Order: sequence, then structure tokens, then C-alpha cells
Amino acid sequence: MYKFEVYKDKASEFRFRFKASNGETMFSSEGYKAKASALSAIESIKKNAPGAEVDDTTKASS
Repeated sequence: MYKFEVYKDKASEFRFRFKASNGETMFSSEGYKAKASALSAIESIKKNAPGAEVDDTTKASS
């Protein structure tokens, strides 16, 4: 099962990582001074990103 994991980094900022069902980290967040801000970012991703587009900037321009 996929999950968000909230943790504190060495600078005592709150971060989260999104983990796949095999335990592999798929992405990590920036640092937040408040835990509530990290949790708010997670909720925003869950609510707003299901239909997110992919912007492939590696394509050669014409």
C-alpha cells in the first residue's frame, strides 16, 4: 500500500516522503517549519493531484 511518511530532518524541519507498496521512496518534500504545514501539503496532493499532467521537458523542440 502507498503511504506518506512524515519525519523530522537534521535541521529539525518536518518533511514527508511518498512510499510505494514495496517500501521504496518515490518522492520527498521540501522542509517545513511546522508539522501542520507538511500535513497540509500532503492533503493538497491527495486532493488536487489525481489528474496531474506530465510536462516532459526533455522533448526536443521544433
